[in-house]
Amino acid sequence: MSAVRLARAATSRDMIIKFEGCYHGHSDSFLSEAGSGLATLGIAACPGVPRALAELTFNAPYNNEEAVEKLFELHRDKIAAVIVEPVAANMGVVPPKAGFLKALRDLCSRHGALLIFDEVITGFRVCYGGAQTLFGITPDLTTLGKIIGGGLPVAAYGGRRDLMDRVAPLGPVYQAGTLSGNPLAMSAGIASLDLLAAPGFYESLDARASRLEDGINGALRETGVSATTVRVGSLLTLFFSREPVIDYAGAKKCNTKQFADFFNAMIDRGNLLAPSQFEAMFVSAAHSDADIYRTIVTTCESLVLISG
Repeated sequence: MSAVRLARAATSRDMIIKFEGCYHGHSDSFLSEAGSGLATLGIAACPGVPRALAELTFNAPYNNEEAVEKLFELHRDKIAAVIVEPVAANMGVVPPKAGFLKALRDLCSRHGALLIFDEVITGFRVCYGGAQTLFGITPDLTTLGKIIGGGLPVAAYGGRRDLMDRVAPLGPVYQAGTLSGNPLAMSAGIASLDLLAAPGFYESLDARASRLEDGINGALRETGVSATTVRVGSLLTLFFSREPVIDYAGAKKCNTKQFADFFNAMIDRGNLLAPSQFEAMFVSAAHSDADIYRTIVTTCESLVLISG
């Protein structure tokens, strides 16, 4: 919300482009084809969002730069920003196809719009510098949350100095929050970032996530269940779909009933997953080798159960 307000102020434009299945919080501008909880509940658009505001937001298919280019052409000089999860993680984990993020960067630069990376999930998870470092693309603004508070409530956005100088008290774009700068959250966040910066941290985390992915794939081969795994760094999703998922339309074709059966079978065996096909698994440094092994074993047992 704050990053989009800043983008609108900086460009003197009102319209934004987001992507189907990407979730950017529950502010009115984003509650259409938003993935996450809305996808789980089958809500395409949220009642209570004024039509006049909804009409300022365009949805494009994720991984489809041609659709974005068409929107820029149709609404020339009216689009303030493109906001995107650089790795979609609210329709399940869907990585950007080769060249997609660069195409967004080029389109925004060409048309005078800002590129906003929502790294609330990918920030400090896929690598220390987030997805923008992993893929080598520099956005104009970045939003962060969750991990930078060490588990406590905190969020942040930042970007180019000329943009951030527009934010109060330096500039006229208002920014405030009841919990802003909370000393407990700031201390927890600093401690977390120090731990993440330790040599070898991400290599170890990636190896652990890779073992889990390989184990789940082995369980799928052994049981013959039609499903696919997708992993980016420590983010992982098991899609109950025969075809690779590259966008929200593909994610919505997944067998959610089969996922629900799998979820319940895993719960019965002591493994708590996110209770939705459209959420990601997060492998953390707190997960031991024994945890990974047990998860693989219970995954195989659960897949056997639901395939019968």
